[in-house]
Amino acid sequence: MSAGIPAARISQRISAIAESATLAVDAKAKALKAAGRPVIGFGAGEPDFPTPDYIVKAAVEAAGQPKYHRYSPAAGLPELKQAIADKTFRDSGYKVDASQVMVTNGGKQAVYNTFATLVDPGDEVIIPTPFWTTYPEAIRLAGGVPVEVFAGPEQGYLVTVEQLEAAVTDKTKILLFVSPSNPTGAVYSAEQVAEIGKWAAAKGLWVVTDEIYEHLTYDGVPFTSIATAAPELGDKVVILNGVAKTYAMTGWRVGWMIGPADVIKAATNLQSHATSNVSNIMQIAALAAVSGPLTAVDEMKVAFDRRRKAIVAGLNAIEGVECPTPTGAFYVYADVRGLLGKEFPTSNGPARPSTSAELASLILDEVEVAIVPGEAFGPSGFVRLSYALGDDDLAEGVRRLQEFLGQAK
Repeated sequence: MSAGIPAARISQRISAIAESATLAVDAKAKALKAAGRPVIGFGAGEPDFPTPDYIVKAAVEAAGQPKYHRYSPAAGLPELKQAIADKTFRDSGYKVDASQVMVTNGGKQAVYNTFATLVDPGDEVIIPTPFWTTYPEAIRLAGGVPVEVFAGPEQGYLVTVEQLEAAVTDKTKILLFVSPSNPTGAVYSAEQVAEIGKWAAAKGLWVVTDEIYEHLTYDGVPFTSIATAAPELGDKVVILNGVAKTYAMTGWRVGWMIGPADVIKAATNLQSHATSNVSNIMQIAALAAVSGPLTAVDEMKVAFDRRRKAIVAGLNAIEGVECPTPTGAFYVYADVRGLLGKEFPTSNGPARPSTSAELASLILDEVEVAIVPGEAFGPSGFVRLSYALGDDDLAEGVRRLQEFLGQAK
């Protein structure tokens, strides 16, 4: 290093990471709330329900047992790994051995571990877009190149094999597949899942599939695992999942990845140096969740379904907003391109947002409603709202949006 030229304090790899947009919006909304502002947050995908009592009880009991006060295997407690294998067969018909399971500190660590294990510098990963904000950052951290394939509302936010085919190069290694989708709530049909899986297999690609919203579908739309629908993939599929969404356990931080033995062994080596085992207490809570009934999620789905219908109707009542009805997860992804460039009256005079990021910022400042702009998930012109919040807050938030956005000229 030449004299007088300071070394960079932060590495280029870490400097290139963008903050999680969804968590940033949620943090700002919570900070404003703490300051006494009546903010309504549609930002984070977090059920407003408490974790079911039997799960909490299992954790409390585990905390009193000395055997859980010690280190445990980096890949997870054997009994939890077996329960996850059993649950996977129960829910998607995909047969795996407990040795093919690794328990992680939330779904995000499963995402990171997977791409760190599979991706070499320069490898390309196809990402159907809109995408969850963490995926491309995890890919870039591994030295990979995210390749976005955008599907808009006119095709139900569902990419086609033809679009995927056009994105393939000799550097393509992985297809990321997510259904039900965060951020759009779109769900691929069984036929579409099978077609995409067979295409990926024919191309020799790995498929990384995030199934964390598997139990949250509506209108009779079934969840289909690509691992089951396309057996041609063989041992080139990795499943990501966790307890956060199904059991209202976002803060408990337990996820997992399922894959071929060599991949799980390599990812376990990584985790052994990064975090070691997931908290034993949290793992016992997750064991109670995945080996127990789905009664709690069925009850939550009734509320989510009600809120889904209410928010879609409320947003579509706003001129310039088009909101398709999602059939999965607990998000709506509204097209607000009809509002961009229009004039809104504000406390500081007229404003004319030209991007969905500017519009979202304006909405938070003027009517104290937090939403996430489309720039966090792909192209501008869209906004994501989670309907996993209380009915009263949802109604009031939509009312404020209708009142403010209805003034566009």
